[in-house]
Amino acid sequence: MPLSHAQLRSFHAVATQGSFTKAAQALHITQPTLSGQVKALEQRYGVKLFSRHGRRIELTDLGRSVLAVTRPLFDFEARAEQILLSARGLTAGHLRVGADSPYIITPLLARFRRRYPGIDISIQYGNSEQVMQWLKGGACDIAVVPNVPPEDPRLHALALGAEQLVLFVGGAHPWHARRSVALEELAGQRVILREPGSRTRAIFQRALAGRGVELADKMEISGREGVREAVAANFGVGVISESELAGDARFRALRVSNADLTHAEFAVCRKNAKTVRVTAAFLDLITEQMESQQPPSART
Repeated sequence: MPLSHAQLRSFHAVATQGSFTKAAQALHITQPTLSGQVKALEQRYGVKLFSRHGRRIELTDLGRSVLAVTRPLFDFEARAEQILLSARGLTAGHLRVGADSPYIITPLLARFRRRYPGIDISIQYGNSEQVMQWLKGGACDIAVVPNVPPEDPRLHALALGAEQLVLFVGGAHPWHARRSVALEELAGQRVILREPGSRTRAIFQRALAGRGVELADKMEISGREGVREAVAANFGVGVISESELAGDARFRALRVSNADLTHAEFAVCRKNAKTVRVTAAFLDLITEQMESQQPPSART
């Protein structure tokens, strides 16, 4: 009996999504069905592809070896599907996006949806490290993250412009009336930090190290919204991209007067997928938008 394509697809979805729940949602099947297919694959060959630790799962060494084969397999399958779809125009397909924040990607996706209403769009959010893992594992087609490593030959990246990190405080904080602070002043404050893997945290910590500043009082909270709510409740000082505070009257943004916290945002895809019709259409839209924002003298 040949290898079951459905079972292999279920394994690949769990391996790239990192959970049975997300994999079932991505494949539009029930979780018991997906779990049964993965279990049947393991039982058929008498192997263990995942180690299960409560709700958390990890690939076994054998599972990682199988994933190395299924990644190109399903990449080629997706490319074949997009070639067939493109023959009748860009009226169907699926764009999967991973992002570390909704603020940059949402307007781009809204414009893409207006241009290609027949394309299904799905998006998942995580910290920058998680999003890049999803992209490299094939769980998303496009990643929107800051500061992509330029030396990675597997990736194709388009710059989306510069973002500025700022400090921010709640209404009852003593700094609420100020416009800027020096990094050294944070030594006497409680600072609310994102979880490890966040590029916001990494950029900020590099700036602290560059000035020789050590934080005596740190509070770590997972997720951007958790940090925002902690700052709103006056737990301490947070760090965030300036554009993400727009319109929220609860906070006061504070520029850092003695450090450059500018960072670039990028839309990234795997190099071997940049010519896939739906992915290429999204990249073309980004290029158009970036060119439209340049002054006439800067356009070629």
